[in-house]
Amino acid sequence: MLKTILSIAGKPGLYKLVSQGRNMLIVESLVDKKRTPAYGSEKIISLGDIAMYTDAEDVPLSQVLTAVKRKENGEVATIDLKKASQDELKAYMAEVLPNFDRDRVHVSDIKKLISWYNLLIKSGMTDFEEQPEAEDAAEA
Repeated sequence: MLKTILSIAGKPGLYKLVSQGRNMLIVESLVDKKRTPAYGSEKIISLGDIAMYTDAEDVPLSQVLTAVKRKENGEVATIDLKKASQDELKAYMAEVLPNFDRDRVHVSDIKKLISWYNLLIKSGMTDFEEQPEAEDAAEA
C-alpha cells in the first residue's frame, strides 16, 4: 500500500498515485482529494522506499508506521507536534523504535513521521505492511 503513497518535495501532505501519464504522474492529495499532475522534475518519493536509521540496520517505514499504530492503538497520534519539545519527540520515537539512531534521525524527521502517520490514519489507510503473497496470488 505504501508504494502508491507519495511525498512530493515542496508540496505539503501526502499524495496517492492515481495514474501515470507521459513525463508526469497524476496524484490525489490525501488531505483534500484534489488531483494534480506531478512532473518528473519534482522530487517524488514513494513511502515504500523510505527507511529509518537505527543503530543496527535501516528499518522500512512500513514497520515504523506499524509500531506507531501499535503504540496508538490504531488511533491518531496523541502527541501534539506544535507544542512538543525536542526531548518529548525523541522520547516518543524511543517508545516506537527503541534503537533509532539518535545522531542521524532529526527532530524534523520525527515530526514528519508522526504527521504522515496521522494523515494516513485520517485517510482510512491503516494497513502499513506490504503483502507480497497476496500480490503474487493475484498475478497467478
